[in-house]
Amino acid sequence: MSTNAIDRSSVSIIVDDYDRKPEMLVQILQSIVQAHGWVSEDVIRQLAGELNLSRADVHGVVEYYHDFRTAAPGKHIVKVCQAEACQAMGSRELTAYAKQAVGDGVTLEDVYCLGNCACAPAVMVDGRTYGRVDSARFDALLGALEGRD
Repeated sequence: MSTNAIDRSSVSIIVDDYDRKPEMLVQILQSIVQAHGWVSEDVIRQLAGELNLSRADVHGVVEYYHDFRTAAPGKHIVKVCQAEACQAMGSRELTAYAKQAVGDGVTLEDVYCLGNCACAPAVMVDGRTYGRVDSARFDALLGALEGRD
């Protein structure tokens, strides 16, 4: 994932991989996020031009889907489930705690269902799901991230 501007030629290559078909916009955006971590306003403009869509069309799809970030993410992504089972087990309180606990380099996101309802509240850290997370366990998970940096 890059925090720098996304290279126009790499976006064009991805668009070419999908034969420049506007109906493949979601898949194109998924490939861009996989390669670069986010979708900048410049990329939205470029996609609109290359796919013969309006900027509003592209922007609408980007805003609709949660995983299409419009800002460069941190080095680590932490997602806290906000679905009903997790809320019942304290995810709102955990989220409030997490907002204070995360530091630079960590992107904190709300998500709706990580599929771990039996072990609520659930948290995903860099693609790995953890259950029964309280503030102490959250701190331990953050501490483990520091060891990976």
